[in-house]
Amino acid sequence: MITVASYNIRKSIGTDRRRRPERILHVLKEVDADILALQEADRRFGSRESAIPPHLIASETDYRAVSFESKTDGIGWHGNAILVRKHIEILHGSIIDIPSLEPRGAVVADLKIGDSLLRVTGMHLDLSGLWRRRQARAILTQLAEMQPEMPQILMGDLNEWTAHRGCLHDFARHHRIANTSASFHSRRPMARLDRIMTGPGIDLLASGTHHSFTARMASDHLPVWARVALR
Repeated sequence: MITVASYNIRKSIGTDRRRRPERILHVLKEVDADILALQEADRRFGSRESAIPPHLIASETDYRAVSFESKTDGIGWHGNAILVRKHIEILHGSIIDIPSLEPRGAVVADLKIGDSLLRVTGMHLDLSGLWRRRQARAILTQLAEMQPEMPQILMGDLNEWTAHRGCLHDFARHHRIANTSASFHSRRPMARLDRIMTGPGIDLLASGTHHSFTARMASDHLPVWARVALR
């Protein structure tokens, strides 16, 4: 049994417009997940360095970032990063190129947890509904072609405001969508933009959205989480 979570950290800029990576780390400790998919984890311009200094991740948490060979000073690809507990074995990290109007992307990590294998995808989809569906289909197509087959968890900021339509319709064909509550805006949550989806071979035991005083300040999104069992 493990806990996974997805969190758009908004480049560590809080609702007070201050960049405070230590607040993000505080929220990550509150959520206490084994695997984290982060969005907007790198700065957008220049060398795109990590919005959370890597030395703080190493010294202040039990996490390490999956490497994607993205040739930047960041920890992800187009802001998408995956953090895992240090006891989890990272088998492989890869990038999924998706069609987009604005800088968007998805990343995949193949992991080994004890005797179980797990494939985790983190993503941040477009603001345009048409492009979101194209991106969802591109992600699903490339995941279906990956070998060897593994149980899958998909997480991220889908930017999908509808409850069941749009890209959610595409993902729901083969994945179960966790029942998390609204995660945006963090100070007054109204939209379920952040999602966790599980494939066959994974039992979804519990799920929710993390609310705390620090989480309401650290980013404009709240983290969503799910507790799962790998069969």
